Amino acid sequence: MEPSHSHHGDVVLIFILLMTSSSLHHPATEACHSIDKEALLDLKRMITDDPSGLLSTWTASADCCSGWDGIGCDSSGRVVNVSRPGLSSGDIFILDTSMSGTLSPFIGNVTHLQLLNLSDLKDLKGPIPPELGKLTSLEYLFLDTNKLSGSIPLSFTRLNKLKKLYLSDNEVSGGIPGPVIGSLTSINELGLSGNQLTGSIPSSIGKMGLINHLDLHGNSLSGAIPQGIGNLKGLTYLDLSMNQIGGSIPDSIGELSQLDVLYLNDNQINGGIPSSIEGLKSLRFCQLADNHLAGTLPASIGNLPLMQRMILQNNRITGKLPSTIGNLVNLTEMYFSNNGFSGEVPPSIANLENLLTLDLSKNAISGLPPQLAELQNLQILDFSYNPLELERIPNWVSMLNLFRLGLASTGIKGQLPGWLSSSSISYLDLSSNDMTGEIPPWIGNMTNLSFLNLSNNGFHSRTPVEFKNLTRLSDLDLHSNKLTGPVNTIFEKQNREPLGRYNSIDVSDNHFTGPIDDGVGNKPAVESITSLILSNNPLGGSIPNSVGNLSNLQVLEMVQNGFRGQIPAELGDCGALITVLLSRNKLTGSIPPKLINLEGLQVFDVSNNGLSGRVPAHKAHFPVSSFLGNPQLCDSPLPPCKHIKN
Repeated sequence: MEPSHSHHGDVVLIFILLMTSSSLHHPATEACHSIDKEALLDLKRMITDDPSGLLSTWTASADCCSGWDGIGCDSSGRVVNVSRPGLSSGDIFILDTSMSGTLSPFIGNVTHLQLLNLSDLKDLKGPIPPELGKLTSLEYLFLDTNKLSGSIPLSFTRLNKLKKLYLSDNEVSGGIPGPVIGSLTSINELGLSGNQLTGSIPSSIGKMGLINHLDLHGNSLSGAIPQGIGNLKGLTYLDLSMNQIGGSIPDSIGELSQLDVLYLNDNQINGGIPSSIEGLKSLRFCQLADNHLAGTLPASIGNLPLMQRMILQNNRITGKLPSTIGNLVNLTEMYFSNNGFSGEVPPSIANLENLLTLDLSKNAISGLPPQLAELQNLQILDFSYNPLELERIPNWVSMLNLFRLGLASTGIKGQLPGWLSSSSISYLDLSSNDMTGEIPPWIGNMTNLSFLNLSNNGFHSRTPVEFKNLTRLSDLDLHSNKLTGPVNTIFEKQNREPLGRYNSIDVSDNHFTGPIDDGVGNKPAVESITSLILSNNPLGGSIPNSVGNLSNLQVLEMVQNGFRGQIPAELGDCGALITVLLSRNKLTGSIPPKLINLEGLQVFDVSNNGLSGRVPAHKAHFPVSSFLGNPQLCDSPLPPCKHIKN
């Protein structure tokens, strides 16, 4: 399983250890120090809402060492431990609560404090008090998952005993102060993710020689990754993802021989992947997707024996896959889509016996070795949008027990191969090929199908009645074929609760016939649909009123279907609609006011029909082209009705 960003298990352990060392081994022989008590009572005064009573025991009449929850003291009665997180686990329950208010600056007077945990309170606001810099004994500071704002105080330079600092998931802004980073020489874990931090990563980061966990993801950091990152020899977890970091990956990255997790995805990193990456001998999870990486994949990538998950999609990496990729025998997932990889896939890929996912879609791959049949654990195989000129689906594919198969736009011709009828494939994309013939009756045997895309081919049969047996099918795309027969066959599909309700249907640009069943909106398979696209089929008849029952419908496209009659007023009950295209039909009557005024409606086109009357007043801006070709229609954005002669 891939590592998460959570640290709260550690917090509980630290809390127990500190309570044990501070309270049990050295029980307070003195009453709670008055300075500490006054400071903590002021902390409570600044809290405006405490729904679960986290601070209910914090009263002036009780001793804060022996009578206050979440407090630990040393033998002299000085508070060393304040822990009141909003998320904590007990023996039989998990407490998930909140507190509102701001942080009192007087917390800085609790000068013996070693642990301060006010994480996950959700609604602590205002700045981080600079007075926290007075807590020079502090080793653990957890303020994450609140709404704290302002900048990281420069006074944190004095917190040189800090081992763990988490300010993640707040609204902290400004830069990461270099002097603070350079002073955290004892730090093991630093979490600043999920804030609004800007500027570059300070070069002083190289001074944090004891750090093993560094998480800066989800900010707006820019600049390049400092070369000094290579000094962090004990680093096991590095997450700089989802920022605006540019420049290239420094060669010094190869010095991080203990690194287990590397996330640099969703940035603007350019240049090549350095060959020094072979130094990351402990690396298991590598995420470099969604950058501007170029050049070739270095052969040294094969020297990462523990690698399990490598995600390089959406970059500009070119050249052949190095044969050394076959050395990554622990690799389970390989997401390399949307790059410029070319040539043949090396036969050595057959060595990756643990591989579950192989996605090389949207590249320039020209050949597939039959040795791919040896990947018997493979569940996802996607070579879509490569110039493979396959002619047919390779026989070796039938030897795999795939969950997902993508071979869109790979030059496949001919009919659907019969072996598919006994496959367990759930996701099948053979779109944008040159396939012909019928959709065979045995398609009904593919009962695991949840996604089927045969669009943009040359299929020309009726949809077989056995189609109703696809009880798990939720997404169907058959657009741009030559399919015939009644469109209602699509809607008659059975479903296996809770699966098999349609999410999307696109059968546009075929020769399906109607009329659509009046009760289509009441059919179990259709009732949860979000996208229904039927355009450019000679359906005729009218738009059924029951379509108004489709409360999740976001996209409705019924262009050039030969519909007559009125636009059902019931369409106004489809509160989720974003797109409605009804142009080039023979619709008459008026535009339903409720429909055109749906709150989320962004695209609306009823042009080239026989509509009449006023365009109802509406808030959204729709271009005049959405209404043209209806001679009896008038008012904004068309000319005023007084200028229209009956």
